[in-house]
Amino acid sequence: QVQFVESGGGLVHSGGSLRLSCAASEKISGIYAMGWYRQAPGKQRELVAILSNGGNPAYADSVKGRFTISRDNTRNMVFLQMNSLEPEDTAVYYCYARRVVPYQTEYWGQGTQVTVSS
Repeated sequence: QVQFVESGGGLVHSGGSLRLSCAASEKISGIYAMGWYRQAPGKQRELVAILSNGGNPAYADSVKGRFTISRDNTRNMVFLQMNSLEPEDTAVYYCYARRVVPYQTEYWGQGTQVTVSS
């Protein structure tokens, strides 16, 4: 069973930056989209950013202009550069991947904690 593993979370002061990375545990084909979701305490999981094959990245309004998503398709990796972090960005960040070949499958990472202090 393929797993996606995140890294790069941590504690940062308001205004600081972090870079999250996510990689598949083994080589996998047929990935159509990769992205990031987050879940803050007491809130629902929400989309942060997602990037599909051949498409433009989509961002939550709250992170536009501050976060940048990128992918390395040859290594099935996705990255999230987070700048100008705010305390409201504090959450567990989850890597997400959607595979379409040979059939639809969704994958989730185990999550990495991002804490922004004021």
